[in-house]
Amino acid sequence: MRHEAAYRAWCERATADTDLGAELASIARRPQEIEDRFYRELSFGTGGLRGVIGAGPNRMNVYTVGKATQGLCDYLKQRYPAPSVAIAYDSRNKSLLFAQTAAGVFAANGIRVHLYGRLMPTPALSFAVRRLGCSGGVVITASHNPARYNGYKVYGEDGCQITTEAAGAILARIGAVHVFDGVSSLPFEQGLASGRIRHIGEEVERAYLDAVCGQSLLGADIGRDFAIVYTPLNGAGISCVPECLRRNGFTRIVIPEAQAEPDGDFPTCPFPNPEIREALAVGLACAAEHRSDLLLATDPDCDRVGVAVRDGDGYALLNGNQIGVLLLDFICKMRTRNRTMPGRPVAVKTIVTTPMAERVAARYGVELIDVLTGFKFIGEQIGLLEKRGEADRYIFGFEESYGYLSGAFVRDKDAVNASLLICEMFAYYRHEEKKSLVQALDNLYTEYGAYGERLESYTFEGAQGFRAMERAMRSLREAPPAQIGGVPVTRISDYQARVTASADGTRQPIDLPQSDVLKLALQDGSSAVIRPSGTEPKLKVYCFAQGKSPSDSEALLDELARYFGAWIKGFA
Repeated sequence: MRHEAAYRAWCERATADTDLGAELASIARRPQEIEDRFYRELSFGTGGLRGVIGAGPNRMNVYTVGKATQGLCDYLKQRYPAPSVAIAYDSRNKSLLFAQTAAGVFAANGIRVHLYGRLMPTPALSFAVRRLGCSGGVVITASHNPARYNGYKVYGEDGCQITTEAAGAILARIGAVHVFDGVSSLPFEQGLASGRIRHIGEEVERAYLDAVCGQSLLGADIGRDFAIVYTPLNGAGISCVPECLRRNGFTRIVIPEAQAEPDGDFPTCPFPNPEIREALAVGLACAAEHRSDLLLATDPDCDRVGVAVRDGDGYALLNGNQIGVLLLDFICKMRTRNRTMPGRPVAVKTIVTTPMAERVAARYGVELIDVLTGFKFIGEQIGLLEKRGEADRYIFGFEESYGYLSGAFVRDKDAVNASLLICEMFAYYRHEEKKSLVQALDNLYTEYGAYGERLESYTFEGAQGFRAMERAMRSLREAPPAQIGGVPVTRISDYQARVTASADGTRQPIDLPQSDVLKLALQDGSSAVIRPSGTEPKLKVYCFAQGKSPSDSEALLDELARYFGAWIKGFA
């Protein structure tokens, strides 16, 4: 069998990391485990690579990293006479090893390497690419995935994650590389000694923090004397978030000791995802101990931030849509108040982010642009504005998965920037309006309607799971429901076919790139967006509703969740 032959080849030749040899030996008599590692290569897309750390082409290891880097080298050398790259890495297991492996491959291929000498947030990589005039960049991270994952995220010269077209061209190059015989590599220390690999200096780090601090909206007269609990969840946020907050007057910062230091095992939070309450357990306990009214938590590569605020005797977690709407309103309010609102302001959100943003943007005369899922598409819009000399029109971009950015200084979501804005927003409402963020959100619901959102995720592990996800999406396309919970489906938007079909027979083109996404719109104004995750083995269903009250919205969301929960059982 092909899997067995590939397995034997790896047993003989994968000697650069002793962990791989031990793993391969342990599965010698387990054919299903062999198939899972060898039935395909890790998918390389606009998010680069992401997968479980381990042996085989369907895992993250020094060989899959080396092969991807060689393909990227071939792509860059074809397009640039003297290419260069910037590299960053987070706190995950083997992140430093993978970063040094990639650096050695770039160096051996004559590509200059600028590598951060310490953990830095993902947005700092986007900044470095542009600051240093690089042809591209790489971040070694698996964002908020569990500890057994790592990844390889690729950026273009504009500081954005690569486009679909670029990913396709790079993938073709990677496909031509033999994993063992086709990769040129230089030992990392030799690359450093020769000058082909250089560490990114403090000047770039300072410039990045200066740019973040330049997004401050709060006047000096607003009080900042309140306790903030901040947890980096054992990740890269420790490098920048505390310093940024202190530079802007937020000095009462408490960091839980158990989550302060980088640790790829994430021992106190198996899922280092600030979207889920379990990940915030240590931070919430610390907040209660110190009677803090605000908790911030950033994921391991510090591009997402979660928020909890004191609400009565406990703490309320605000989801990504709620934080995004609050920030959009706050930014518009402060820019109007400070007389810094640009002419024809622009905000950007993804198609799976709350439609409530449309109401807020309209209130302030802000043009709101919808893009496909992934912050790279928000970054792309900033780049388009910049090409027209209109970058100052951009005021905010956000996505429901806890990603935010208020300035054009980077092209990716930025939890350092967002942490500063959230603290300023908290201080404003506390000092000026005597409100909590929960009360500020309730006021927005009163003004714009009680919007509700919910994400349902269904996991499909391994080769069989991957095929089951494909069957599920195909089934929904071929036989979509006519109604959900007795409410008629009035429009079906297929982003793969790039067309919206209405119940009355009309069809409208979708002016966005092709993507494996379906959206069902119901007669009562609720909707659902269904898509396979690009970074995890999951099928995601984003549910949206608007009721007369939050309880009305929750009831509508429950109905959508019940329908899709029953539907997915046919493919589990």
